[in-house]
Amino acid sequence: MKRISKALLAVSLSAAAFLAGCANEPAAQETQPAQTEQTPSGEKVIVVGLQAEPTSFDAHQISDYNTSRAAMEIYDQLVQFKEESTELEPDLAEKWDVSDNGLEYTFYLKKDVKFHDGTPLNAEAVKFSIDRQIDPKHPFHDTGTFAYAEFTFGMVDRVEVVDPYTVKIVLKEPFAPFLSNLAMHAASIVSPEAVKKYGKDFSKHPVGTGPFKFESWTPGVEAVLVKNPDYFKGAPKVDKLIFKPITEDQTRLSELEAGSIDMMVNIPPDDLERLRADASLQVVEQPGMHVWWTAFNTQRKPFSDVKVRQAVNYAINKESIVNNILHGTGELANSPVPPTVWGHNAALKNYEYNPEKAKQLLAEAGYSNGFEVTYWIPESGSGMQQPATMAAAIQADLAAVGIKVNIQTLEWGTYLDKVFQPKEKMDMDMHQMSWVGDNGDPDNFLYAMFSSEQWPAAGFNDSFYKNETVDRLLKEARTTLDKQKRTQMYEEAQKIIMEEAPWIVLDHEKQIVAASQKIKNFKLHPTGVFRFANVDVE
Repeated sequence: MKRISKALLAVSLSAAAFLAGCANEPAAQETQPAQTEQTPSGEKVIVVGLQAEPTSFDAHQISDYNTSRAAMEIYDQLVQFKEESTELEPDLAEKWDVSDNGLEYTFYLKKDVKFHDGTPLNAEAVKFSIDRQIDPKHPFHDTGTFAYAEFTFGMVDRVEVVDPYTVKIVLKEPFAPFLSNLAMHAASIVSPEAVKKYGKDFSKHPVGTGPFKFESWTPGVEAVLVKNPDYFKGAPKVDKLIFKPITEDQTRLSELEAGSIDMMVNIPPDDLERLRADASLQVVEQPGMHVWWTAFNTQRKPFSDVKVRQAVNYAINKESIVNNILHGTGELANSPVPPTVWGHNAALKNYEYNPEKAKQLLAEAGYSNGFEVTYWIPESGSGMQQPATMAAAIQADLAAVGIKVNIQTLEWGTYLDKVFQPKEKMDMDMHQMSWVGDNGDPDNFLYAMFSSEQWPAAGFNDSFYKNETVDRLLKEARTTLDKQKRTQMYEEAQKIIMEEAPWIVLDHEKQIVAASQKIKNFKLHPTGVFRFANVDVE
């Protein structure tokens, strides 16, 4: 979410990006009864069933949905998004100034805030948290792979400590989304002393200033956070959060209905109405900043030919997938940018279902007899909805126009490592992916995934798409402070992208979470990150 340290962006993202890392093995078998009521010890506990294993608890290495949901309550940023919104408000910074030329951002930190290890939050910690990611010569740059560093801070020239509680960030050029970037996970402020102590193992011993503290992580089983009683905004009401990776949707659903977990994500669409009717459960919904697609490797045959990409798009009955597989849990997309994000081009239309047009284009491209291709999909993962079922529908539609599709499935972390390879190492021709916006700005969708400057391992452009006009529009829009002009640039870029079809753009998933009625005041956020600081249980 969303999503690079020039070293391995993503995942690998060696450790990051859409994060890769630990194996996400099913962990439901030994799930203990949920404890949303007070336990004999008086603790209030919430057990969350995730779709995939977290991959790192180092905020600077996060780049997938499930990991951010499990880890981000450990941290704070200089600014934060308001509840249920991408509008900004103060967080660790009580106020800030921006120079008239848009190059200098000066932040005035709240005093007496401490990290979980007892060390003080100060301007040096802010500088450390940014420099660690963007400066290859920083003594602790080698402690991780920072998938979002280039995207979040690539425009930063330097960070200056003005005094113990004042820090100035100087940009190389004006960058319109910069303040919003500072509310993202890569802008979290970490404890310098903890990074120095644990080095590369900081991801297993994370220390921030947030409402919850890290207690333990047993990969494949659970991760546990406990409340921070000294949180500067007031101690949370919940004592403990337990995150369990349960990759199989029906298993996760069974655990919820049995009371072994209190909350679950990625509800099987066929079961949604039944859950809504269950008086013991609540279904929380919100339009999200999500897009699901299948990427073509535009630098390799047959998908280097735009006619082939267009043909595949015409061959797929996208509306049927949304209606009959997703059952309304997603909205048919007309662009990579969701309608919830400003700059969305509502005038565009997706490719209609037209197999005859698909055959015509294939013949024009020299593939009258079709071709054979491998289609890579994850077994589950962040925002991936129903990967196998959706892939099977696409496979059947393409078979009808002469394209033989072989489906290959990988575990999520391994899959991400394979997707976000440099072009010369990339052996996927066609694969699934999804993205959840990080900051509510169209730059976060369009530049991140369609700029040729963002080819892996420098970024998330997993189709290796390149168009000089699109590159120019996206680069200019980043440095233009006039929102109306930016909107026009983004609308034009979306039109070109849809015409050139580097993706099969399918849908925008709605955020839907099912939870016990005992959980009170839980609200979804457009970024998909879970917030528990103000949540309580009966």
